[in-house]
Amino acid sequence: MISTKYKLFLLVLPFMFFVFVFAYMPLWGWSYAFVDYRPGRSIFEMDFVGLKWFKMMVYSEQQTYEILRVLKNTFGISFLSLFFSFLPMVFAILLYEIRSNKMRRIVQTLTTIPHFISWVLVYSIVFALLSVDGGVVNNILVNSGLISKPINFLASSEHIWIKMVALDIWKGLGWSAILYLAAINGIPQDLYEAAKIDGAGRFRSVWHITIPGLLPTFFVLLMLAVANMINTGMDQFFVFSNAMNKSSIEVLDLYTYNIGLLKGNFSLATVISILKTFVSLVLLFSVNRLSKTLRGESIF
Repeated sequence: MISTKYKLFLLVLPFMFFVFVFAYMPLWGWSYAFVDYRPGRSIFEMDFVGLKWFKMMVYSEQQTYEILRVLKNTFGISFLSLFFSFLPMVFAILLYEIRSNKMRRIVQTLTTIPHFISWVLVYSIVFALLSVDGGVVNNILVNSGLISKPINFLASSEHIWIKMVALDIWKGLGWSAILYLAAINGIPQDLYEAAKIDGAGRFRSVWHITIPGLLPTFFVLLMLAVANMINTGMDQFFVFSNAMNKSSIEVLDLYTYNIGLLKGNFSLATVISILKTFVSLVLLFSVNRLSKTLRGESIF
């Protein structure tokens, strides 16, 4: 007869295998940071160069400048995203306050759909709206006399961080609100009934019951977002990048892609990926420690 603890271990075993294969085995790729990569050859046939590529990041002024530039873009866009991270919680509260179930489902469905649209399609939509030749926004601005000639919004680096964050919020607002809606449904309904008996209106119920009930979820998601703030992804920035805005939109993930796949320097790209991993770990442990100190709660 198998005891309960072994049954639980057997249940979690497939997931441990999944994590090992897809999260730990790829770490073997870090070995490319210590060799001169040559396409088509086994890693054992490549020249071992030790810390050559790590030293290049420190001693090469041009390389250091490039790394600092992409880190500035990465942290700038991430901090803006963190600043507006309360919006999904606010949206979930407003959605929950809609009394008509049919209207609530319609709004929730319409705001969740953008999450499943690829960034390529998003770019097509944005291009149709902001294009210089026949774009809806430029036509409205020119016809109303607000501007004398069309503005090429997509080929400008001005306010590019705000544009990227605004698009990311639009794409993920409904999807991110699902977690908060689940948290709201977990709040005991007798609290609302007691507040109603005491004469509290909808605003006071939200202020004194709903928001305090959502704050633990908000802080956990905020900590995870801070830990992942250097992992911005590259899909969005790849499709919106062009020669005019590249210096302001190139984030660390996109820079790694350009160095590794476009310029063929796999070894340096691997070094940058290792740097990103260690920065993420430092951020995660720092935020976890800060949360434990300030709130008495932490992720682990």
